[in-house]
Amino acid sequence: MIIKNEQFGEVEFDESSVIDFPEGLLGFEDLKKFLLIQEEEGLFVWLTSIDEPEIIFPIFSINLLEEDYETPSEYEPYGIVKLDKEPEKVTINLKAPVFIHKKNKKGYQKLIDNENYQVNYQLFVNKN
Repeated sequence: MIIKNEQFGEVEFDESSVIDFPEGLLGFEDLKKFLLIQEEEGLFVWLTSIDEPEIIFPIFSINLLEEDYETPSEYEPYGIVKLDKEPEKVTINLKAPVFIHKKNKKGYQKLIDNENYQVNYQLFVNKN
């Protein structure tokens, strides 16, 4: 199968790599099938809609930021990243993570009721 978008051009994929989000994502409930695209030298993974290939979410593994993040067994938590030209303004949403089970190809998004997790957590810090 092939999808095409402006960011990646034509992307060939196998049906077995499609991740099913039965409930969709917050604000995109009608989109159920996604593909994870990882660039070789890329920092982010790109959660790309199969149905609407121009809908692409940069995501980042929350486990790299928070070792004790509340995670269901065998799911990996990802935060949706809000990109900016200035690195210190790039943020990740820890409040509404996307959970992906890579073996069974299932995913969902959930609001976490924990005031320690921010919607706009600063991903990069300028240490000057």
